[in-house]
Amino acid sequence: MSRLPRLHSSPLRAEPSMPTLKRKASPEEEEEALDQPRKLPAFGVSRPTRTLQPSRTTPNLSRTVVNLPKPLTKPKAPAFTKPSTSRGTSAPPATRPGSVRQTTRSVSGRSADDQRFTQLNTRLSSIESARAADAARLAQDMAAERAKVAELQENHAVLSRELAAARNQEMTQRRDLMQASDEIEALKKKHAREVDDLEMDVKQRDREIREVKEDLRLCRSDLEQEREAVSSLKSTLALQSTTHLTLTTQNQLLQAQVDTHTRMIADLTAKLEDADRLVEEKTREAREGEFVRRKLHNMVLELKGNIRVFCRVRPVLPSDSDEVADMAFPDKRENKEIVLESSSESAMGQERREVYNFAFDKVFEPSATQADVFEEISMLAQSCTDGYNVCIFAYGQTGSGKSFTMEGGPTEESAGMIPRAVEQVFQVTEDMKSKGWTYTLEGQFLEIYNETINDLLGSHDFDKKKHEIKHDPKTNTTRVTDITVLPLTSPSHVRTLLSRAQKRRSVAATLVNERSSRSHSVFTLRIKGMSTGGETCEGCLNLVDLAGSERLNVSFGPGYVGAGGSGGGTGQVEKERVKETQNINKSLSALGDVIAALGEKGAGGPGAEGKHVPYRNSKLTYLLQNSLSGNSKTLMFLNLSPLAAHLNESLTSLRFATKVNNTNIGTAKKQSRTSS
Repeated sequence: MSRLPRLHSSPLRAEPSMPTLKRKASPEEEEEALDQPRKLPAFGVSRPTRTLQPSRTTPNLSRTVVNLPKPLTKPKAPAFTKPSTSRGTSAPPATRPGSVRQTTRSVSGRSADDQRFTQLNTRLSSIESARAADAARLAQDMAAERAKVAELQENHAVLSRELAAARNQEMTQRRDLMQASDEIEALKKKHAREVDDLEMDVKQRDREIREVKEDLRLCRSDLEQEREAVSSLKSTLALQSTTHLTLTTQNQLLQAQVDTHTRMIADLTAKLEDADRLVEEKTREAREGEFVRRKLHNMVLELKGNIRVFCRVRPVLPSDSDEVADMAFPDKRENKEIVLESSSESAMGQERREVYNFAFDKVFEPSATQADVFEEISMLAQSCTDGYNVCIFAYGQTGSGKSFTMEGGPTEESAGMIPRAVEQVFQVTEDMKSKGWTYTLEGQFLEIYNETINDLLGSHDFDKKKHEIKHDPKTNTTRVTDITVLPLTSPSHVRTLLSRAQKRRSVAATLVNERSSRSHSVFTLRIKGMSTGGETCEGCLNLVDLAGSERLNVSFGPGYVGAGGSGGGTGQVEKERVKETQNINKSLSALGDVIAALGEKGAGGPGAEGKHVPYRNSKLTYLLQNSLSGNSKTLMFLNLSPLAAHLNESLTSLRFATKVNNTNIGTAKKQSRTSS
């Protein structure tokens, strides 16, 4: 139910002003009135009219504004006594001037207020009657408005249903329209594609027609050319027919000559094949003769009992800045001689030239390869599979190529004697399997550094064990205590072990070589074979790389003359290098003493049989005792430097090698047993 608007009273008509009975307040009274509470206005005072508020339940109706008078209330009679304006204090208010006059005025105006009150009551009754009439009329209007609102609501519901139906119909039509538009668009695209395809077909047909026309034009031009060529060929054919007869006659003559030449070529081919067979036979005979010569030479040397010596001169390296020494190799057939020449100035100022001739079992020039060197020692290395002890050691000054000769480089062509010998031994053992032999191979690698044996294949970087050398006179074998002995399975395994040992070997820089070997390295390969018939054999291959042989003043300069020298070695590193060189020279000197004692013992004479050989003066000679005492086939590789600056050291090494080559150590014996 809608809220009824508030009625406003109609404005009162202006009436003539009436005299008031109140007096005008003095300024002091106005100041006191400010402190009192504010009084509300009297009833019946006209207020501004307010429009009728619209109903909240009828939003679609037009809003009507009804200006009604505000309802009046019965006013109370005004008070004829002024309220006390005294403040709530204990002291009485002060008496102001003019208070008596104010009381008199209040009594005289009381009769006028009664008349005014009567008039107000009359006006109030008339206003209440008007208000009742307005309320009845307003109730009728509100009833009519409610009926209109109900009708409008019903119409609104009907219109809403119709609007919803219209919207649904519009959505359906829109969907149908969109579907039709999509179909039309698809048909347009299909039509456009068909038009494009037809246009492409038309263009392709036009292009084919142009090509066919062009081909037709070319064919017609070719036809014209062919007709002209046929006509010219006909004329040429008539001319060539006469020439053909002439050429046929000449061809018959040439054919007779060709037959003659063919018979001659056949005869020459037969002769050439005979010559090739003869060359192959001679080459095979020469190879077999060389093999027999080498075998007989080895047999002679073995029967002779001397230590074989091979001399090798390394090539000049790009890093060599010194002058090359005057070396010659006069024996071009058997390569057994080397000649050195040196020039010096005498005390009188005259130039003096000296020539030194040396002869060994084999001399290799600087151009010799690793394969050439190994070919000469292959039979010696192979004999260890037959049960012989073989010892090959490299001797020479620092930088002469000893380590390269024994160990070689990283490539297959530069492989040294150790990997080549091991590979050949593996190949021989593999070939002997078809003959009923089985072999087991073991290897060890050690170094002698400052008269101390170090295991190069150990599990630790620094070998702290104390190793001792043990000789067995019954089996003529040598063992080293607490040394690592590994079974060898393949040549690649041996190369891996060599690389591992090379990293742990003691090297240092000297004036002669940046990486000088400061120790003697010994690689030992033990071979044990057994046949199906019960025969056994044991062989040993010792491959020794000796440290550099030079004096202190060559390795470290002229100031180094020994442990107590006056120059140079003040630091700890220099002292270590001096100590290394002294131990190297000591062991090599002991090797020279052993060779000299063996030479005196082999030369015979009084007391030669009981000649003492000082093997125990050095760990090196004691380790090689069986190899030097006649129980082994021994070969010494003498390595030389081609530089003139190293000529004195080269001469010293050549003289020592000559002494070794003249030493007779006896004939090696085969270590084999047959089970009974």
